[in-house]
Amino acid sequence: MLELVLLFIGVILLSMTVRATFGFGDALFNMPLLTLLFGLKVAAPLSAMLSSTITAAILATHWRNVDIKSAWRLIVASLLGIPIGLWMLKGIPEAVMLIFLALVLIGTALNRFLHPDKLHLKSNMWAFPFGFVAGVLGGAYNTNGPPIVVYGSMRRWDAATFRATIQGYTFPVGLTILAGHYSAGLWTRQVAMMYLTALPVVAAAFLIGNILHGRLQGNRFQVALHIMLMVMGFALILKACL
Repeated sequence: MLELVLLFIGVILLSMTVRATFGFGDALFNMPLLTLLFGLKVAAPLSAMLSSTITAAILATHWRNVDIKSAWRLIVASLLGIPIGLWMLKGIPEAVMLIFLALVLIGTALNRFLHPDKLHLKSNMWAFPFGFVAGVLGGAYNTNGPPIVVYGSMRRWDAATFRATIQGYTFPVGLTILAGHYSAGLWTRQVAMMYLTALPVVAAAFLIGNILHGRLQGNRFQVALHIMLMVMGFALILKACL
């Protein structure tokens, strides 16, 4: 029992620290491990609650760094793309799409390392196509994050703008997911107790993440960000192969 509690705390601390540092990436760690430990019906709503909590904390303290012009375009375009994604849900096998997304993420990271002056999106109007693709992928495969992260990378946002703007996009999406979980009856007593138990860990992760984020400025952040893109890419390939 003690081992399970310590493992649970470790998973939450790691995943939420990653989210607080970069603004994304928590689901790479907490969803597979929490699903393994407690099952999908607990892992999905708990992960959504924790992600929304730390997203709200980042926005509350760093809302001034949100690129509003990009954020609202990403949100609107995603909302337009979601119905199309739902319509094409059975059109392309998920494994094929996951591998394609993985190659895009890995390719974006490699390009940034090998050709740092290329693929620079200077206009926030690019948010519309990237947001639309994110909506389609979100509606079809629940995988809307990669296009938004790639967009932020290509926009060359600084560390503060990148993290805050990603939250500005994901927060309303997260609320929609929470509402869906509630309507599906996934907000159980067990999930609520686990969420309350995890809150002190989330607070610690938020503080640690802020410290790490403050140290990852300029080129350090760019290097760390694109390493994270490669990690996300390989994680998607692994998911596609399982």
